Amino acid sequence: MVESEVKKNKKSEKMRCRWVTGAFITIVLAIALASRCTPKISLFGHTNKSCHCSQEKHKYSGIVEDCCCDYETVDHLNKEVLHPLLQELVKTPFFRYFKVKLWCNCPFWPDDGMCRLRDCSVCECPDSEFPESFKKPYRRGLPSDDLMCQEGKPQAAVDRTLDSKAFRGWTETDNPWTYDDETDNSEMTYVNLQLNPERYTGYTGPSARRIWDAVYSENCPKYPAEELCQEEKILYKLISGLHSSISIHIASDYLLDEATNLWGHNLKLMYDRVLRYPYRVENLYFTFLFVLRAVTKAADYLEQAEYDTSNPTEDLKTQSLMKQLLYNPKLQAACPLPFDEAKLWKGQRGPELKQKIQAQFKNISALMDCVGCEKCRLWGKLQVLGLGTALKILFSVNGEEHLGQTLQLQRNEVIALMNLLNRLSESVKFVHEMGPAAENLIEGKISSPTRLNSLVQRIWASTVKT
Repeated sequence: MVESEVKKNKKSEKMRCRWVTGAFITIVLAIALASRCTPKISLFGHTNKSCHCSQEKHKYSGIVEDCCCDYETVDHLNKEVLHPLLQELVKTPFFRYFKVKLWCNCPFWPDDGMCRLRDCSVCECPDSEFPESFKKPYRRGLPSDDLMCQEGKPQAAVDRTLDSKAFRGWTETDNPWTYDDETDNSEMTYVNLQLNPERYTGYTGPSARRIWDAVYSENCPKYPAEELCQEEKILYKLISGLHSSISIHIASDYLLDEATNLWGHNLKLMYDRVLRYPYRVENLYFTFLFVLRAVTKAADYLEQAEYDTSNPTEDLKTQSLMKQLLYNPKLQAACPLPFDEAKLWKGQRGPELKQKIQAQFKNISALMDCVGCEKCRLWGKLQVLGLGTALKILFSVNGEEHLGQTLQLQRNEVIALMNLLNRLSESVKFVHEMGPAAENLIEGKISSPTRLNSLVQRIWASTVKT
């Protein structure tokens, strides 16, 4: 009887020992898993110095698809070179003022868009504010014959270089990629972009969705699809990248509390609209490099451009910043050719395909007149014009026969191009810096120290009771 009781007690001790061992292993594993992306936690509820999840391996690595630079290089160059320069550049008088038609009839459907906030409206510049030189008529550029593309020739191939002839002044030539008629000055007004930041406006609902539905379903080739050629894929990626960037701008400057007018970051919105779809982040980087390539390709032209606002000090600063950006040694060494446009439009379908995609992008630019929110329309028109300008620069020379063709840009096109590059730069920076935090927050990778300590204590308490 006594011997039986002793055996029973020994068996109970073994079971208890196993429970304690198992519980200890469970606690250690729980702490190890949580400490990967959380503050280091002791068993007794104290928190040591926090670790930074941003030190983990870059989520997006390797070469950006269809480009010539890798993600890590892009992030480094953007942080150290591009973003600081662009932030200064867009604040100069020349790049601060954008000429735009704010009120246009939508060519596709009646405008029924409504905004909830006063932030939808745009503050127009009085005549006395914007530079006097902007009021002067453009100089006439080259005859129109010299600006025509080499259409219909299957042997046409894109050359990577632009002629570096002397700058001839701003022109009124139409952009074949965009819908806006910049020569119609009577309906256009100047807007100070610094006073009209791109941010959340409350523009939502069917009217807002209809714009993007029309962009993708009617004008953008279906993607991904095996039958799409490279050029069609690139158009989709450009629009997707721009869409991602706009969503990030809204999320980064969001009205968190309307009652107290509290603005801040909406990381959940950024995750829901962009981060949860990796291809959207990839397309953002692609669009950034595509536009950067257009800027570097037009370096000779942009260096000699007249940044005249009748303010010599500011104008010299603008020219200096442009040169620092265009000929930056770090950029030239790390990413000399962000995107290689020479591989496009080849083969017999090249000219026909170019006309088709050009018409689709032109249609997309016309859709900007259908945006029901004034401020959204402003930034939509500016960024689509900027993207159209990048397309014009990269695909303005068609083959060796026209190597002497001189690029001609409108002043407004250059303003749109550089402001677009700045917005893409801001989006890339925000994703790189805040993306991991947003993903950890939404995907539940960050475990609360309090919750973990509570779990540990419950496991230990149940073990002691056993």
